[in-house]
Amino acid sequence: MKTGDSRTFRFEEGSFLAIVLVVSILFALVVAPFFGAILWALVLAILFRPVNQHLVDRLSGRRNLAALLTLLIILVLVILPAVFLTSMVINELLSFYAQIQSGRIDIAALFERATGALPSWAADWLQRMGWGDFSAVRAKVTALLTGSFGALATRGLAIGQSAFNVVLMIGVMLYLAYFLIRDGHALSRKVIDAVPLDPDKREAIVSNFIVVVRATIKGSLVVAIVQGFIGGVTFSLLGLQGALLWGTLMGVFSLIPAIGTGIIWVPVALYLIATGALVKGLILTACGVLIISMVDNVLRPILVGRETSMPDYLVLISTLGGLQLFGFHGFIIGPVVAALFLGVWQIFTEARRSTPAA
Repeated sequence: MKTGDSRTFRFEEGSFLAIVLVVSILFALVVAPFFGAILWALVLAILFRPVNQHLVDRLSGRRNLAALLTLLIILVLVILPAVFLTSMVINELLSFYAQIQSGRIDIAALFERATGALPSWAADWLQRMGWGDFSAVRAKVTALLTGSFGALATRGLAIGQSAFNVVLMIGVMLYLAYFLIRDGHALSRKVIDAVPLDPDKREAIVSNFIVVVRATIKGSLVVAIVQGFIGGVTFSLLGLQGALLWGTLMGVFSLIPAIGTGIIWVPVALYLIATGALVKGLILTACGVLIISMVDNVLRPILVGRETSMPDYLVLISTLGGLQLFGFHGFIIGPVVAALFLGVWQIFTEARRSTPAA
């Protein structure tokens, strides 16, 4: 090939790559509003792929019917329970806020009762920390809690008013999940073939991605469900109001490593002990330390850390970073990115070791 032809060829190749990049960026901007729906459709397709494959085998290869049945299973086991739980929590939150507004729940009186039951050393410590003016503290706590519940209640009403958007997102997620479940294998092969890497490296990266998604979802959601259920049942048995709400909050906070459910049950246990309900406070503390926390310490490393070959501190940092950048979706994206980072560098290191020195 002549020099002029070579330069023309390189120019055309560079121009085509630039067009590919621009079109890809524009497409990403177009689908960005549905990022959450796309992400969760992909997650559901990965998680329920074994179920779909089992149905395909049982139905003699009828993939359309198998995908539809898989989608119905997802709807019954995942979507409907999540919608029902969300509506119940919002209703309980609104009821709790209404009781505060009507005076049936007096936050100031509860706080005064708790601080009045403190021992002298605790009262002296509060004095040294600048919290000795109990009336001012009561006013601040009352305003803070009332404002917080008001904001949450307002958010709940906003969610109710934007129900169309929620239904739209769920519809898009399920619609996309159907095709990803039915044609996921063929689509993944096209994506893998388009990646400009050695076939072995491509397969390793994709396999690592699937393993991380499954491990993260199984680990985080299983831990959240178990901890939230145990916490809610414990609150209910102790006769504490809002057991469903607090159990749900414990499940949500359990998604954040190192913070976990203690942010809910520890203050409640301290309040019970300070106000004279010593037995209930000790029972809640024992359940929190010996049962609720142990669920996290036992299940999470087994279902997340070990399967993804990630140390606990990396799981923590990547989860917190993902939540900071991507919100709720970050508890999946963070560990996935961290695991892909480890996997890519491991592949790179092995490739350098296998390459003979010049």
